[in-house]
Amino acid sequence: MAEGRNGAAPRQVTLDAVSKSIIEQLQSDGRRSYAEIGKAVGLSEAAVRQRVQKLTESGVMQIVAVTDPMQLGFYRQAMVGIRVSGDTRVIADQIAALSEVDYVVLTAGNFDILAEVVCENDDDLITLLNSRIRTLEGVTSTETFVYLKLHKQLYNWGTR
Repeated sequence: MAEGRNGAAPRQVTLDAVSKSIIEQLQSDGRRSYAEIGKAVGLSEAAVRQRVQKLTESGVMQIVAVTDPMQLGFYRQAMVGIRVSGDTRVIADQIAALSEVDYVVLTAGNFDILAEVVCENDDDLITLLNSRIRTLEGVTSTETFVYLKLHKQLYNWGTR
């Protein structure tokens, strides 16, 4: 069975047009008030609050503050392509547990796993790679793609 964003089995959730509209409102501006969203989608503030709570509890969406890592002292970001032998899910779980890792996906193609990492500097990245990722049993090789500049990052792809 496939896993959701937090590693748990995803529950099948059917979204109606109103729930989709609420999601799109929050994707546009995550600070938008429930009253404002209610006016846009035709619900009361309380009804919007309830729907948002259900959407977050079911794992359909998260409401988070997206930061600029560089402004918080994390000057080195990279995507690490990882090749493994054995069960990729086991190694993905170990990599996901590392505090510097903010994104892990199992992939098909040249790499078995892609992991995005955020480090304070190049020395921290080297330590992460050499002492914590490459030493995991089953990791056969890695390739690191250092980010020079974040050119685009959006979270407003909408709903279907």
